[in-house]
This record gives sequence, structure tokens and C-alpha cells, in this order.
Amino acid sequence: MRTKAISLLQELTEAHSVSGHEDEVRAIFVDELAECGELSTDRNGSVFCELGDDGPRVLVAGHMDEVGFMVQNITPDGFIQFQAMGGWWEHNLLSQRVEILTRGGDKVLGVIASRPPHFLPEAQRRQVMTIDQMFIDVGAESRRDVVEGFGILLGDPIAPVSAFTALGREDYFMAKAFDNRVGMAGTIHAGQILSESAHPNKLILCGTVQEEVGLRGAKTAAVFAKPDVAIVLEGPPADDAPGFLRTECQGRLGGGVQIRMFDPSAISHPRLARLAIETAQAEGIPYQVTVRRSGGTDAGSFHVANEGIPSIVLGVPARYIHSHNAIIDLNDYLHMVTLTIALVRKLDEETVEGLISYI
Repeated sequence: MRTKAISLLQELTEAHSVSGHEDEVRAIFVDELAECGELSTDRNGSVFCELGDDGPRVLVAGHMDEVGFMVQNITPDGFIQFQAMGGWWEHNLLSQRVEILTRGGDKVLGVIASRPPHFLPEAQRRQVMTIDQMFIDVGAESRRDVVEGFGILLGDPIAPVSAFTALGREDYFMAKAFDNRVGMAGTIHAGQILSESAHPNKLILCGTVQEEVGLRGAKTAAVFAKPDVAIVLEGPPADDAPGFLRTECQGRLGGGVQIRMFDPSAISHPRLARLAIETAQAEGIPYQVTVRRSGGTDAGSFHVANEGIPSIVLGVPARYIHSHNAIIDLNDYLHMVTLTIALVRKLDEETVEGLISYI
């Protein structure tokens, strides 16, 4: 399980799949699950794999997209201006490498340029540049060079460049896009294990599109899949680094799978959340409960879709998400997969009916 996890996480985190351009992650999903169940997609590109024939429809979903950029303009002298796709803090951007994916399928390496301090007045050194002041240098000499030589056009997607890397501490790994390639890896991984044994439900594995730009893909995915229950797998921000109070930490690396009770996009279904906690306790799975004042996940769209879908978010805390280099503890990922499998196996007809019976 550990070796499979590392291999899958590396392949997924190194994929180029920003919002609206999730093709590479979708291809991995299809390749990994082709022999497990019936594959399909909705019209926005969210992908599904259905396993089993009977029982309630249980959705396990992660979003395929990562935060990135789009080519917004090309200057006459060959520099590329760009638009953010998803939430970025400008501090994280200058001098970072990026790849532009062209319509022809080529990936063009570039760098988000920064002016040397020698050319900056003292006051300007203390200011944060906004994205509309930045540009990407791909080594071109003119707009024509960018378009005809490199094949780059307006609207091309841009992703961070960062290799999946093992750190000195065992089971600590660094990469881009743990938000949400840990969720996608968990969806695939749990699905592969569940496909080899009986489960009391119709299991629907899903990779959604465009979560980072407003939980958009989950809206159509819910209509397409018609789930009775949704388990959302995520890569939420850890809060165990300097600047956070240890006494208030709810997302510690090595603390176990995170069970989210609340964020501004969704209140986790109380009965389903209680079942997740009780299942973790019964199975001896390390977990940590979180109530978040900010952020959101696809549960924000799932729980209000159709006639209402009981939803829960399980996560792997990751330091420094929405940057080129985030860090996770592999054990938290393994605990998320284990809890997902155990929870799916509990969601039979009677249990699901108990979640939604109010009178």
C-alpha cells in the first residue's frame, strides 16, 4: 500500500492539470481504474468509475484541478502576462518556474521574472507586487517568437513546476498540487482496494473539474452521478508551522486523517460526521477534527445539489498549499484511504436511510 501510494502521488502531483484543463489527471484516473468499473464523464469533463450493482449510491470524490495560471497577454518584446486561476498569494510567485501547455501539446518552461534588488528603490523592496505587474520569461525575443516559435497562444494554461521529492524525515514528501492530488490519489487507491471485495452499495469514484475556481465541477457531477452520500477527499492546509498556535492546531502533519466539520462552504452532515468519527475510533485510525473559518471544498456544491446530499470531507493536511512546494506526511494519506474504505463498507441501505430520515 505504501509503495503504491508514493508512486501514485508522484505521478499525480507532477501532472499538468490546472482548472479547466484537467486532461492529464483524468488520463491517470482512467488508466488506473479502467479494469475496476464502468467509466464515464459528464459534459464538463468530470470523470466517474462505477463499481457494484446494488444499494445506495455512494460517491467518493476528489477534484482534479490545481491552482495555476492562464496566458492573458503577450507583449511585443516576447514576455507573457498571465491571469491567476485559483487562489494565489503573490509572495509565493516571483522567480518560480512554470510550464505553459500549448495547443499542440508541448510544455514550454518559463520563469516568473523578478527584478534584481540592485534596480529597486528601498521602498519598493518592501512592497508586494500584484500579479498584473508580473510577467513570464520563456526566452523569446518578440511576440511573433512566442506565438510562431514556441506555439504559445492566449488562453493557454500554465502550471507550477516542482518535482515530487522525499524529504530527510521518513514519510515526509514535498511537491506542488497536494491540493488536491492527495484527494485524487485517495479516490483511486480506495477504489482499487474496494473493487477487490464486496461493499453494500453502488460505489461511484469521481474526479471533478474546476474546484479551485468556485466548486464548479461538483455542481454538474452531482446531477450526473445522483449520489445518496458524498465523501470528499481533500488536501487541506496544515496549521502546525510557525505563526500558528500549537494549542489551536487542527491540521498537524502526522496527526492522522482530518475530518472537517465546518467551513464557510458547507456544514458537514452531522450524522455522517459522527459515523466517520465513530468508524475511525472503532478501527483505530488516527484522526483530527477541524472547524475552519475560511476555505471551501466540493462539499459546498454537493450538499445542496439535487434534493440534498449528506456530505463529509476527509483530508490530508499539507503545509504551504497553493504554492510550488507543499509538504505532507504519507501516514496521514494512508489513514485517509483506510478510513474511506471503512466508511464506504458501513454505508448500507439501512445506514444511509438513517442519515436522511428526519420524521
